[in-house]
Amino acid sequence: MSVASVPLLRERPVRDTWHVFVRELRPVLRDPFSLIFSLLQPLVFLGLFGPLLVGSAGGPAADTLVWFVPGILVMTVLFGAGATGANLLFEAQTGSHERTLVAPIARSALLVGRALKEIAPIIVQSLLIVAVALPFGYRADPLGLIAGLALLAVFGIGLGSLSYALALASRKKDWMFWAVQQSLIFPLMILSGMLLPLDDGPAWMRSAASINPISHIVTAERTLLAGDLLTAEVLYGFAAALALAALGLTIGIRAMRRQS
Repeated sequence: MSVASVPLLRERPVRDTWHVFVRELRPVLRDPFSLIFSLLQPLVFLGLFGPLLVGSAGGPAADTLVWFVPGILVMTVLFGAGATGANLLFEAQTGSHERTLVAPIARSALLVGRALKEIAPIIVQSLLIVAVALPFGYRADPLGLIAGLALLAVFGIGLGSLSYALALASRKKDWMFWAVQQSLIFPLMILSGMLLPLDDGPAWMRSAASINPISHIVTAERTLLAGDLLTAEVLYGFAAALALAALGLTIGIRAMRRQS
């Protein structure tokens, strides 16, 4: 059956989004170890960069982790949500995605449901990383942690939506997906100050960081987990995450609706 031959049915975006969300989340629940293995890279950075930062700072490890752990949390979302489009790319190449297009559900739900699925892994992975840092003296403010998880969830929805849009744009050239993804992620990571402080960096690097939305999210995450909830840094961080989410959902939904 071709997509064009499918009769027009009344769309129910909320119900359809829920069905897509459950469909996308079910493999994660059936294979929770995939979440654990996806933590390998953040834990390597935490285990290797952490001691270097503690040694260079010269203070207690807990004080350095207060700065470093929030950056690791944002990095987990950056690498995790930024690569989720690969799953959609695989579905498009195997024909599975085309079968979902002929299903009587709203096209927007195919994108929004996938994007919302990013929330669950983000929360689980973030809590695990915080738990790993606890034996080394790290403590996060409880309310700040809840707000920080909300910030990461919004960021993950936006980044995941952009990743899905990139997958749809490069469905016939999968190398393009990874070329663009890798070309963007590492500069964004370095220019956000999530692993190393940029205070002593060159002026051009600090200027680039000031317009990098992820740097504002990193600063807000550090502020929240330190217990300062009502600050301008937090406001800028949520504004950056919400703007990214709005941009990602707009581009992703348009790309999904153009699919045939």
